[in-house]
Amino acid sequence: MLISLWSVKGGAGTTVVAVSLSLTLDRAEKSGALIVDLDGDVPAALGLPDPGDPGISGWLSAGADVPSDALARLEVPVGRGGVSLLPRGTGALTNPDRAEALAAMLAADPRPVVVDCGMVTSSPASTAFAAASTHSLLVTRPCYLSLRRAVTAPFRPSGVVLVNEPGRSLSRADVEQVIGAPVRAEVAVDPAVARAVDAGVLASRLPRTLERSLRHAA
Repeated sequence: MLISLWSVKGGAGTTVVAVSLSLTLDRAEKSGALIVDLDGDVPAALGLPDPGDPGISGWLSAGADVPSDALARLEVPVGRGGVSLLPRGTGALTNPDRAEALAAMLAADPRPVVVDCGMVTSSPASTAFAAASTHSLLVTRPCYLSLRRAVTAPFRPSGVVLVNEPGRSLSRADVEQVIGAPVRAEVAVDPAVARAVDAGVLASRLPRTLERSLRHAA
């Protein structure tokens, strides 16, 4: 199962949702989970040092002759449960054809695989991943400007993770009508989540409210 999380506007909360979903799936499935970082912020959200290279950027640019086990050797254990991280690396994310091949490989992984694509307009590889995933989830706030951009995305998501904040006038039904996809999960803006991220303890102290919200996102 390959699940991509992506946004069309910065500040949506894509990285935190992706990390939290991978932790939630690891606990639910009891078989481990893999989080793939295409945006570069996953290590920080997990409270880990930046692994640097090698990473996905190097794998994408290496061509088709890389050893079959090269991808597995890039994985970094998160250190909590059975979650592993496939880091981004420092180079540009190029070669969308290779990205599609990588997505097919990860879709065959027996573990749940969650991909933080960031903004899908940031690189052709991110776009290819988001379009090729088993579940392609748009992370958005009920914001007119975000929804306006989302309808111009090059593909439709299979679902939406709605990050709710006080004071917005748009409802869940409004979002579903505009995007043309169901809301799979609603996540409330919660200071406890921000504190866990800032303290680097999200992996060990995932707020229960966030875990419950994401349990059925995929």
